[in-house]
Amino acid sequence: MVTEVNAVNFRQNLGEMLNRVEYRNESIVIQKDGKPVAALVDAEMFARIRRMRERFEELSGRIAKAYAATPQAEGLAEIDAAVAQERKR
Repeated sequence: MVTEVNAVNFRQNLGEMLNRVEYRNESIVIQKDGKPVAALVDAEMFARIRRMRERFEELSGRIAKAYAATPQAEGLAEIDAAVAQERKR
């Protein structure tokens, strides 16, 4: 479950918010002036997000290297075609 709170409410209820994340597996989105600025998630979820980001950056780097000599429009068209084909599966 994701709960949205403003920064003042979050600051005033920090202990409760930490308990909700730790014991109820909730995520808290913290808003400032009505806009989301941060999120509080459990440490395991954060570790998973970091691993996924690292894998994404690694794959993005490999793709960029593989297409370095390819004109941008041609490379993007090839990627779009591959994505479309995969989505048909």
